[in-house]
Amino acid sequence: MKTALVIMAAGIGSRFGGGIKQLEPVGPNGEIIMDYSIHDAVEAGFDKIVFIIRKDIEKDFREAIGNRMEELCAAKGVEIGYAFQEMSDIPHGFSVPKGRKKPWGTGQAVLACKDIVKEPFAVINADDYYGKEAFVKIHEFLVENYTPEKSKELCMAGFILGNTLSDNGTVTRGICAVDENDYLTDVVETYEIKKTSDGAESQGNRIDVNAHVSMNMWGLTPEFVGLLEEGFVEFFENIKGDEAKELKGEYLLPIYIDELLKKGTVSVRLLETQDKWFGVTYKEDKPVVVESFAKLIADGVYQKDLFADLKA
Repeated sequence: MKTALVIMAAGIGSRFGGGIKQLEPVGPNGEIIMDYSIHDAVEAGFDKIVFIIRKDIEKDFREAIGNRMEELCAAKGVEIGYAFQEMSDIPHGFSVPKGRKKPWGTGQAVLACKDIVKEPFAVINADDYYGKEAFVKIHEFLVENYTPEKSKELCMAGFILGNTLSDNGTVTRGICAVDENDYLTDVVETYEIKKTSDGAESQGNRIDVNAHVSMNMWGLTPEFVGLLEEGFVEFFENIKGDEAKELKGEYLLPIYIDELLKKGTVSVRLLETQDKWFGVTYKEDKPVVVESFAKLIADGVYQKDLFADLKA
């Protein structure tokens, strides 16, 4: 079965402090975080990669990774595609509010792939390192579970909160609750989580560092995109006339999935991963990420020549 990896790389990167954070080199040969994600996805069995970008970063993006990845993946039988997230790409009958400055969030980003992705797919953020285990588990779930009749059975990588915290500032995480069969029952968006000497806290409240959290790594079906399209219409109906939401509101993938979950429309299996997440949220994170990849190479998790171990 063909499976795709969709990489959301259209983000503005406002917290990073300028520049396109997805394109920051972190590996010994100038590799960016996406290189490692693509390596791990191809190794796990994904055979199609789709980049979601903006038109205004296309040139930089192709120079930093796209052209190189097209050549490398062609040699390994992996298809490459591009989708463009544009602020103007909204449901029929609505218009872009005057003063709106950026696209409509991760739900709209995935919708940009509707004419490209026709197979089960995983979705990730471009600037997050997820580790190998989650790609393997999501790929196995998609291959073993997907049929058109089971198109509303989704999955999500569940990271351990303590493995996802930054030393350089607070983070927002979706803390997950599951039933006895590891199916998601609730995701509570929790803000300003910071490390403490004995764990973590959010706005003065102690947080369990062993809790499962969502890092926006999902296993989805092609039919789910149809639901996402319906939800985008509802989103516009709900924000109409609310100036603040029209200017700043976002159609977010995890929030919409949670809505579908509460309605009983979809099920989401949480697949636990013990791998340590890291990413460049703040400029100060970059040296830590560079050091982390150097250690993974020293430990033999990756070769210095990253893609040398992948067979055609």
